[in-house]
Amino acid sequence: MVDKVISNNVVTVVGTVKDNPVFSHEMYGEDFYNVFLIVPRLSEVSDVLPVTISERLMVGITIEAGTKLAIEGQLRSYNKYIDGNNKLILTVFARNVTLPTEEYKNPNQIFLDGYICKKPAYRTTPFGREITDMLLAVNRPYNKSDYIPCIAWGRNARYSEKLNVGDRLRIWGRIQSREYQKKISEEEIITRVAYEVSISKMEVVDKNKTAVKSTSAETDEKNEE
Repeated sequence: MVDKVISNNVVTVVGTVKDNPVFSHEMYGEDFYNVFLIVPRLSEVSDVLPVTISERLMVGITIEAGTKLAIEGQLRSYNKYIDGNNKLILTVFARNVTLPTEEYKNPNQIFLDGYICKKPAYRTTPFGREITDMLLAVNRPYNKSDYIPCIAWGRNARYSEKLNVGDRLRIWGRIQSREYQKKISEEEIITRVAYEVSISKMEVVDKNKTAVKSTSAETDEKNEE
């Protein structure tokens, strides 16, 4: 990770394209397309992750439903105005696209180096799992930042609960998709999908950068929610 531009936000995902690419937007004469990538977990379920790909990365590669891709890039966020509210949208922004020729031992991995920008929230699931929700601000060039929801489990959850806004974290984990129910009215409930980073290892970097506190935990994917 020599390139400073991407060294604090590095993603690798390998999976199968769910549907044909859909045009997203154009910037400085360059077209970008959205696809959803089905990425298997160690358990029997899969994560379905949004990916944004430049037309220039698609030259010489036929990307359609059923194509298996290896994507290297960053996890980015942006705000979108939906139903009268600003909603945080996440997408894997591709920097390199290849057709994998072998199986990847870990088809879903991410490294982030950023700062806590919202007080961590500790909770337990109906099954008794301990979780702490965090929002990590990860800087990128031109005075921009990506805001990434992250989830710590078990002893990482208890450890994270005591962290403060402004603390610097390095985390390793995977990107997961999760369906949830949102009540619109007494008669209407809709299903939505949330995207977040499930943390397997984390380090808290001291402000003087002379020491690092580290903690890790094995994640039971079958019980994650």
